[in-house]
Order: sequence, then structure tokens, then C-alpha cells
Amino acid sequence: MTDRYEPSSGLPVRVYIEDTDAGGIVYHAKYLHYMERARTEWVRSRGVGLRAGLADNVSYVVQRLSIHYGAPAKLDDELRVTAEPVAFGRVWMDFRQLVVRVPDEAVLASADVRVACIALDSGRPRRLPANMLKLLENDRKTNSQVE
Repeated sequence: MTDRYEPSSGLPVRVYIEDTDAGGIVYHAKYLHYMERARTEWVRSRGVGLRAGLADNVSYVVQRLSIHYGAPAKLDDELRVTAEPVAFGRVWMDFRQLVVRVPDEAVLASADVRVACIALDSGRPRRLPANMLKLLENDRKTNSQVE
């Protein structure tokens, strides 16, 4: 498995022992790690490097999160984690995320996540950078053409 985000399918993730409790069930907070990676890889797969943003005093933080756990992931499961932007404003982006078990396509967890853009030095909200806005606008145009 690779940590490369594929726009058509999401981020492949394998469940390791470190992700689970003593019974081999994925610990609830690990889903947040998977989703964070999927959002990061979604951005990276579209050519925007987050490290460059840090040099420009830009960072991103989760402002709001609503998650539903539908079924447990277990040790050695092969998962796919998606990150789909669904809305954005001047300083925020909303993502709809899914964690899916690959063999049977069962949705194990779903979440709505708001990510805010902040100034790294002050922690205060700041406008999304132009490259991020362009990426979100292009994604919205692409998705609206598909529907």
C-alpha cells in the first residue's frame, strides 16, 4: 500500500497493531489521523505544498468536526480514506470525509470537517492563500461538471 492520494479513490491505509486496542479494534482517535493524512494528500496531489505555506506564515487547523462511527475497522483491514471539499469561505474549507473498508466498500466512519486558515505566528484567522482558493475553485468547477 502507498500513502499516495488517488483523486478517484482516496488514500489507501492499512490498519496496523499500533492503531488498535487490545482486541484488534481501531481506536476512535486513529480515524482522525487517517482523515488528516487524506486531507493533506488531497492538497499535495494537486500540487500545493504545505511546507511552503509554513514559510509564508500560513497554517491550517481543524476548527469544527462532526464524526459518525458506523462500524469498527480491525487489525490488518485495508481502508480507503477520502477527502472531498464541499464548501469554502475566505478563511475556511469544509471537507466531507469517509473511511471505507476496501473489500466490501462498507463505510466505517464519516465526518464533516471545517479547516481554518491561520497566521502561524499569531494563531489568528487569515485569508486562504491564492493557490488554495484556486485549487478549491477548480475542484468545485470539476465536480459541478461531473454532476
